[in-house]
Amino acid sequence: MLPFKLIYDHHYDLNLGAHVFPSQKYRLVYESLLAQGIATKEDFLHPEPASDEDVLLVHGREYIHKLKNGTLSRTEELRLEIPWSREMVEACWLAAGGSILAGRRALADGFAGNIGGGFHHAYPDHGEGFCAVHDVAVAIRRLQRDKAIETAMVIDTDVHHGNGTAAIFGGDPTVFTFSIHQVNNYPYPKPPSNIDVDLPDGVDDHGYLELLASNLQRAFKEFSPGIVFYVAGADPYREDQLGGLALSLEGLARRDALVFDYTRGNHVPTVITLAGGYARKVADTVKIHVATITAARDAAKRAAQTSQR
Repeated sequence: MLPFKLIYDHHYDLNLGAHVFPSQKYRLVYESLLAQGIATKEDFLHPEPASDEDVLLVHGREYIHKLKNGTLSRTEELRLEIPWSREMVEACWLAAGGSILAGRRALADGFAGNIGGGFHHAYPDHGEGFCAVHDVAVAIRRLQRDKAIETAMVIDTDVHHGNGTAAIFGGDPTVFTFSIHQVNNYPYPKPPSNIDVDLPDGVDDHGYLELLASNLQRAFKEFSPGIVFYVAGADPYREDQLGGLALSLEGLARRDALVFDYTRGNHVPTVITLAGGYARKVADTVKIHVATITAARDAAKRAAQTSQR
């Protein structure tokens, strides 16, 4: 068994059909974790959908009404870049509920993973870039409202800048935002995060990990969060269709281990969300996401061994 819980529901699939965003990956990650013996069915919890009250902590009432009733304008749907469906809406509310539950479990266990979520391009009044509801922001606001946490940090390693995250939390001293991303890539514009690491095209493992380490050190020197939400995109991979960085599978695994070394080294509960991943072979995206969970497992075990000494 894993030393922490994973959150998953088969309704996480956005039912996009033939689309560059392979939303079937959530099911494939779940199945791969079980098939490889990394997790058992007892390691998984099913989320309840976020309530509308929860989603309203981040998003505007008019936007929520349009989403739930399928009345987005053509322009709004084009900006979202995925077709509206009731299944899509259900998946988004479930993912937000999953990130809330993962936050609670991380506070109890040190780690938790939402096998979904990380929809970091969603803004309070619109969705974009395959992201309709900002599940991480909803979870942070719900945990703050419940007084489970006072402060949070979002560490975003998706190849695309976390523009929705930066916009939602800009000017909020209780939430620290960190984004390491390819600068010559979507989105445009990029609102400022607390730390933005703007990477040129083609950065490889060595250059990436060096910059990640130095900026993580800076982030934890500047801010002491009550929880970290790790937006662990698979798309810095060199075979990604929507990315232009050159990380290998090994480099991505070292990325995850480095993030977890910093969060556990600072004794901060950590929530994993999967975010983007558009490898030419869907199996590669699944492999990267599974490796993130195994890196968390290994970090949790090291932390437990350290505490027993």
